[in-house]
This record gives sequence, C-alpha cells and structure tokens, in this order.
Amino acid sequence: MALLEMRGISKTFPGVRALDNVTLAVEQGEIHAICGENGAGKSTLMKVLSGVYPHGSYEGDIVYNGETMAFRGIRDSEDRGIIIIHQELALVPLLSIAENLFLGNERAKGGVINWPETMQQTEALLRKVGLTDAPATQVGKLGVGKQQLVEIAKALAKDVRLLILDEPTAALQENDSQKLLDLLLELKAQGVTSIMISHKLNEISRVADRITVIRDGATVSTLDTADITEERIIRDMVGRDMAHRYPDRTPQIGEVLMEVKGWNVWHPDQKDRQMIRDAAFHVRKGEIVGIAGLMGAGRTELAMSIFGRSYGRNITGQVMMGGQVADTSTVAKAVAAGLAYVTEDRKVLGLVLEEPILRNITLANLPGVAQRGVLDKRRESAVAEKYRRAMAIRTPGVFQKVVNLSGGNQQKVVLSKWLFTDPQVLILDEPTRGIDVGAKFEIYGIMNDLAAQGRGVVMISSEMPELLGMCDRIYVMNEGRILGELARSEASQERIMALILKNNGKAA
Repeated sequence: MALLEMRGISKTFPGVRALDNVTLAVEQGEIHAICGENGAGKSTLMKVLSGVYPHGSYEGDIVYNGETMAFRGIRDSEDRGIIIIHQELALVPLLSIAENLFLGNERAKGGVINWPETMQQTEALLRKVGLTDAPATQVGKLGVGKQQLVEIAKALAKDVRLLILDEPTAALQENDSQKLLDLLLELKAQGVTSIMISHKLNEISRVADRITVIRDGATVSTLDTADITEERIIRDMVGRDMAHRYPDRTPQIGEVLMEVKGWNVWHPDQKDRQMIRDAAFHVRKGEIVGIAGLMGAGRTELAMSIFGRSYGRNITGQVMMGGQVADTSTVAKAVAAGLAYVTEDRKVLGLVLEEPILRNITLANLPGVAQRGVLDKRRESAVAEKYRRAMAIRTPGVFQKVVNLSGGNQQKVVLSKWLFTDPQVLILDEPTRGIDVGAKFEIYGIMNDLAAQGRGVVMISSEMPELLGMCDRIYVMNEGRILGELARSEASQERIMALILKNNGKAA
C-alpha cells in the first residue's frame, strides 16, 4: 500500500521550471531512494512534500495515507509525521543534545520545562540511534557523523512516520556512513518509511527497496533495486551512456611549472605536532598530478600551507615557479605567483553564498574588473557572463544568488573565480565531492581543458578510481609524508594502498 503519492507536481521559480509533472509513489515501510544530477529537482520535490514550499506555490497533489494534503508549512507536515533532514543540519552548536532534540517541541507544563523527563527521553532516543554521549553534551563538540544521528533522534522525538534524508552521507566518513545506513535499516524494521536522496549508488543499492530517477525536473523511471545496474542508473540520470567515465585526453606535457622542496609544516595550535615532513613534488606544463592518501594523510594541509600559508605555522621549504623561487607567504602573493587553490569546502571557504554569481566569480581578482580602483559593473557582468557560458553554469543569470545553485554549479562558480586570476598551477582539493556523476564528468572536462592550455593541475581526491582515471602521475601521502610517486601506467589502487601500508607508522 502506498503511504505517499505525489501526482503531477510542478514548481516554477523566476526563469526556471524546477519540477515538471513529477510523480512519486512510496510504499509503507520501504526505503525509497531518489537520484538525479545536481539541479535535477530532487531537493525541490522534497521541500514541496515537507511544506517548505507551501500548498498553492506549486501545481499537483500530495496524497498521504489516503488523504490529499495542503501543507501550509513545515509544522503541518511534521504534525503528520513527515520529517525532513536537510543536507545542512539544523542543529544549534552551542546547545546540548537534549536541548536540540526538543527545541520547539519542549517537554513542558505551564511554560516550565521538565528537565528530568527531557533528559530521560533524550537517553532513550540516543540509545535508539546508537549514541552513548551524555544528553548534556554540547552538539558543537560532536563530529558530523554523530550530529547526523542526533538529527535522526530529533525526528524520532516527533513520532516520525516518513523520514526524508537529503544527501545524508555526503559529509560523512566511511565508518559513519555505514552506521547511518545500518540505522535506516533498523528504523525500517520498526515500521518507519524513508526517502533518501543520494548520489552514492553503492549506498543506494545496499539499503533502498526502490529507486526513482529524476532528470531535468521530470520523473524518468522507478525501478526495484534488484532490477538495476549502475550503468542503467547513470544512463537515466544523465540521459546518455557513460561507458567512458572519464573524458579522453592525450597529454602534451612540457617543462616543470611548479616545484616544492623540503616543505615542513607544524600544527597551528599543537606546538609539538608536525603535520608535513620534508614534502617534495613537482608539476609540469599540461600535466594533471594526483595526490592520494587516507583521511588525515595531510593532503589538504599541504595544499593550504603552500597557498598563502593558509594553514600551519613554522613553515619552511621552497616553492619554485618557472624555475624561480616564488613568494607564496600570503594568498595575494601566491595568486600573483601564478597559484590558485580550490578548497574542499566550497560552501564555507570557497563562496559567499548570499552574494550573486558575478560577485563570487570576480572576488579573487577585483582589479580585473576595476578602473582606477573603481569597480566597473558592466565589466564585472561581462566577465561573469563569459564564465557562465564557458563553464555551462545552469542558472537564469549571473545575478542569481550562489546559495540557490546546485552543488555542481556552485563548484563551477568556485572554479571560475580562480580561473579569472589566470593561474599557471591550479590545486583542486576534492573537486567532485558532493556532486553527481554528470557534473563530475563536466568538471573532469574542465580539468582536461586547463591541461590542454598548458596549465598544471594538482588534484587531491579521496576517490582512487578518480585519480587513476584522470592523472598522469600520482603522489602518495601518509602521515604528512610523500611516500612515493606512480606513473599513470603503473598506478593501481593496490599499489597505492601497498605504499601506504608499507610506510604506515614510519612518519614519526
């Protein structure tokens, strides 16, 4: 029996038809996955369902438990047991777990909170989601994985019947992801129905009963998990076969563009902790160089310390650009030397989310859109429009706020910002994190184009197949050391892991 049916849902924003006659049916007690490219309309559909976009702001019907619903807001949907957990968690870091769980849903009588009852119920809810932390623990002191479990406990406190999770494992490490998926299966056994938006096909295959694919705001297919293959899902998501997951490229590699020698970095706060030890690597003209390593290997710390000493202290070593010693001691000097760094955290460190696309694109090179120190708005618009077209940023115009773009399009804005500084070497830190297979393919194409222009590209990635598919050489890092390098012809996941395990614990 269908617990939920969404019939003919259409939603329009100024200049964009985000949803076009979408249908969705979710059975009682199942885990139903929704996938599609970034910008396909997945999150918009869930916001319609949960009342974020109220009845009257969209076309079509929501039928829940046999009744046609007209939710005026989130409170209406929550009263019916429909709870949504957004990708950006809605927790208050300075409040305790208990305070977060019952915020707006307090256990109170006569306006006075019953703290013993609150703490008792919090402990029971934490046990359900597998957390052993004390109810009084400040949420900001928990890791992201535990915070995600607190969000689910918060949903259970509201007597959830239909749980909606938007990219629940996007920011989680492997162990935390597995715990979360195990919990979803436990909740299913207890009768809770779940809708999970995800681009991680291996996770979907593990827990979902059925999958609905959305493309360009329309329903493409709904399939039983037993009947799907990764190739079928990708084809439905992007509208084409992706036999070649990585675009073809014939490297034209020239002289050395950048060389790093004897690079040492100490932790910014822990005085006795050295993060990078005697690192040395180089990048040639037209080359894509990968840096592989497990979580905590020091890859991001290496990149950020080189780029304007954005991380660390007591930094020693040399950066050579074009055979000459380069001063990269500040971000401005690093940019002037021909370096650019695309952070792994685009939303916090890469973008000003509430500013429009054009302001974000020109932010790192304001002199490029100014005359005699005065911003030329016409020039700024022209530059932003040029990159919007070149990068195929899907948006009605460059005055759209970046916060309203999908993850893949936000990443293209970050890339545009740094390309406008005209770098010789571009360091990309997890450039495809949190974006779907179609957007990944587009980012790979941009990287190939940069290499073809004679620039050097350094790619840091936690996905080994991505490094193997894109890079001409791969450096392997562990515990702050570069352990060795592998040419494309000799690199494999096994050889990378063998290097790491062979040298594990030798960086003391």
